[in-house]
Amino acid sequence: MLPNSVVNALKRQAWAIRAYQRWGLKQAPTHGLLQYDLICKQQDNQLTALPQPTIKLLFSVLVPVYKPDLMLFAEMVRSVQTQTYQHWQLILVDDGSQSASLTEMLNQLKSDKIQVVVRETNGHISAASNSGLQAAIGDFVVLLDQDDLLHPDALKCMAYYLSIHPNANVLYSDEDKIDAVGQRAEPHFKPSFNRDLLYSHNYISHLGVYRRSLLREIGGFREGVEGSQDYDLLLRCVAHSKPEQIVHVPYVLYHWRAIAGSTALAESEKCYAQQAGLKALQDHLGKSGATVTQGKLANTYKVTWPVPEQRPLVSIIIPTKNGQSLVCQCIDSLYRLTTYPNFEVLLVDNGSDDAKALAYFTEFAEQGLVRLIDYPHPFNYSAINNYAVQQAKGEYLVLMNNDIEILSPSWLEDMVGHLARPDVGCVGAKLYYPNGSIQHAGVVIGLGGCAGHSHRYFPQEAHGYANRLQLTQNYSAVTAACLGVRKSVFEQVGGLNEIDLTVAFNDVDFCLKVGKAGYRHVWSPYIEMVHHESISRGLDNTKEKQQRYMREVGYMQDTWGTVGYQDPCYSPWLTYIKEDFSFRV
Repeated sequence: MLPNSVVNALKRQAWAIRAYQRWGLKQAPTHGLLQYDLICKQQDNQLTALPQPTIKLLFSVLVPVYKPDLMLFAEMVRSVQTQTYQHWQLILVDDGSQSASLTEMLNQLKSDKIQVVVRETNGHISAASNSGLQAAIGDFVVLLDQDDLLHPDALKCMAYYLSIHPNANVLYSDEDKIDAVGQRAEPHFKPSFNRDLLYSHNYISHLGVYRRSLLREIGGFREGVEGSQDYDLLLRCVAHSKPEQIVHVPYVLYHWRAIAGSTALAESEKCYAQQAGLKALQDHLGKSGATVTQGKLANTYKVTWPVPEQRPLVSIIIPTKNGQSLVCQCIDSLYRLTTYPNFEVLLVDNGSDDAKALAYFTEFAEQGLVRLIDYPHPFNYSAINNYAVQQAKGEYLVLMNNDIEILSPSWLEDMVGHLARPDVGCVGAKLYYPNGSIQHAGVVIGLGGCAGHSHRYFPQEAHGYANRLQLTQNYSAVTAACLGVRKSVFEQVGGLNEIDLTVAFNDVDFCLKVGKAGYRHVWSPYIEMVHHESISRGLDNTKEKQQRYMREVGYMQDTWGTVGYQDPCYSPWLTYIKEDFSFRV
């Protein structure tokens, strides 16, 4: 007979495989919850070592209750009672359960620290939560479901982070799921506040901690959005907060119960939550002109941002040397599929010596398909694009490789819609290799000591880690194989670095400069293209090219500190060695 520890590990590994199948992978990675067990131990050690906060903040833990499983309900209560930080108030709101056994348990639980609110009729979760808010006296309100669990150090950790971020309005932690027999799985290691990811789904979710005075200011929970009432509350708090007032606490402090009928077990089981979420997000975006539709997956959303009425000119810059077939494919897909009407193509010839290719380029120019620009100097990707931008007539720019093939007709509308938002810097596309696997889905700074591509080589339809391959979101950088940016922003940061980064990492460096100037970058799974990568330029397989590459890596490491970099769009508990979002070793 196997030891219990081995049996439990095997159960968790099987759970992990099912989880990855739900995320859309053809097979689970070799890592799993055996590795997660090690992370849990590391987190437990770090949380235990946190000093007790010197500030004495009071947390009001709010739990709407309706006909719960009494055993699971009791476990939830114990998870609050056993908190290592004891400055809490537990508010249990019986929303008209009409259950004698529940009433008896609630009466036994009443104390100076546990308040029981009884509603005579069932008003549903928003009304019940508002009844609980009326009884809250804490500095912050903690939202907890009737059958979920808090980590023993959850409130201590939140108080500690509030001592570091005293102006925070919203704090949120990582979370995992716990099954009917107490097995923990599917940890969700989250990024720092990621506005566009939040507009794609409620990634913040649990553990959510809210400043009580702000909840009072916005009027508490809104009725009519039951099923996504927490998402609606969060969005309204975000509307009244600066980004730095929304603080991510990178520890698994909340265990979401995965039982039959729960959203944790199967998101599609609560279809009404999808519609409530659509309403909450559409109401939040309000007068922006954006429209919200259902996303690619259950309980996810696609925000379509309005394109300016004048349809501003977009200059698409395509450098090339020879590459006739690639350029023909690229130009053909642009004009055949792009529905956005107002763009120009600047084809920048960098020393082509193929007579047939030159003839085709000239023919394209004569037909008005491109403006042919000559750049008769040694290859320098940064300098070529900087030179072309000086001659671009468009208000918006798209830097595009000559080996790109458009797949989605609305790609440029989507890109211009994002770029019309004044706080957005660069916009990136979802790029596939010719075999359909993922080539680019955002750049994570620090991968491999410099930068790497999110989810590289994943299958085309894979959901990715926590569904991120199917969600619009913010990344610290996107690739210039297809990168949109306003011309004014490009010029504001001085364009691409043509001195230190002639071939590699110039796009990453550019995005980091734009980010430092106060903009955020958007990556969209709805802007889809094939990238026939490195066909035209070739691989860095000569000694000279390898030396140049290492110089450019060194520049990035020295300039941006990419060794040991903690990317805010990623998680410190995910690997910086591989590009697959696997758990940190």
